[in-house]
Amino acid sequence: MRTDRIFARLEQEPARPLTPPPGMSGTRKTLFFTTLGLYATIVAAVLTTSRLVRLDWQVMLFRPYKQWPELHAFLDYFVVLGQRGPTAVLVAAWLGWRSWRQRTLRPLLALGTSLLLLNLTVGAAKLGMGREGPHYANRIGANEMFLSGDIFPSGHTANAVVTWGILAYLATTPRARRWLSVVAAVFALGVGATTVYIGTHWVSDVLLGWAAGLLILLALPWFEPLVTRVEAYLLSRWYRLREGAASLPGRLWPAGARTSPAARLGRVEARRSGRSEPSLSAPLPADRPGRAADPRSHHPAHARQHSVRPDRSPATPGGSRRPYGERTVSRTAPLGPRK
Repeated sequence: MRTDRIFARLEQEPARPLTPPPGMSGTRKTLFFTTLGLYATIVAAVLTTSRLVRLDWQVMLFRPYKQWPELHAFLDYFVVLGQRGPTAVLVAAWLGWRSWRQRTLRPLLALGTSLLLLNLTVGAAKLGMGREGPHYANRIGANEMFLSGDIFPSGHTANAVVTWGILAYLATTPRARRWLSVVAAVFALGVGATTVYIGTHWVSDVLLGWAAGLLILLALPWFEPLVTRVEAYLLSRWYRLREGAASLPGRLWPAGARTSPAARLGRVEARRSGRSEPSLSAPLPADRPGRAADPRSHHPAHARQHSVRPDRSPATPGGSRRPYGERTVSRTAPLGPRK
């Protein structure tokens, strides 16, 4: 087994990939508007209580989870692949590693953009149409629209299409795109069919969820210029912060003005013994404003501290060294010339 190839995959690439992002080609535009038309057709079929609603009720009354109960335990775990939290964390971890290796934020930004579009579009449709689910249906044969539900379109299905389909969208080689497209299709189809099996969604909910997720993937190239601008802004801010952090010690305290360990130790000993602090051999930096010698000198408890003479040759004091109370001059003596 060639371990050198495995370790090479764990390192950063020497340069960012030159693969351009997908553009909005004519084929993609055709698929987008075709899917948009299918989306509108499904909504209209449910609103008019057409044969699609009749199919919803037939599958619901068939109760697949009772027909094949041996599948229930496995599908209860499989449907988690369509929940937004677990799938978003799993896919974000993979795309985060790709972002680090390829020295680009585009994979993570594309995922964030797709999830934001998913929340806005699917969430607005759910709240706007307010359809009740099969377990909360009120009248057999009704479309259950504009009530208190929030299942139309299926969020699990749309999320499975987007979170797994984004891997195929960001693939850098045709072979990887084909394989990831197959994986995304299997997960999306499987999650949608599982919600129908369990009975949490109508068939029309799943159909609309597939269309909603596919619309988001097809529309992503329109948001690529915005992703590029956001990536450039974030990277410029990051490089600026790194340069600022690297030059911060030199700006605050130049290397020639730093205090040696011996000088710092001398200052500590001087404070403990009450002597004056030894002077520093290096001056303060020119770009720093002057400070008071000791901030404690402004405090009332230290206002009457004696000044300490520097170390020099002994000299005769110029005045009396006796305490203030032993001086010959009385505080009550009258002012004025002596008689």
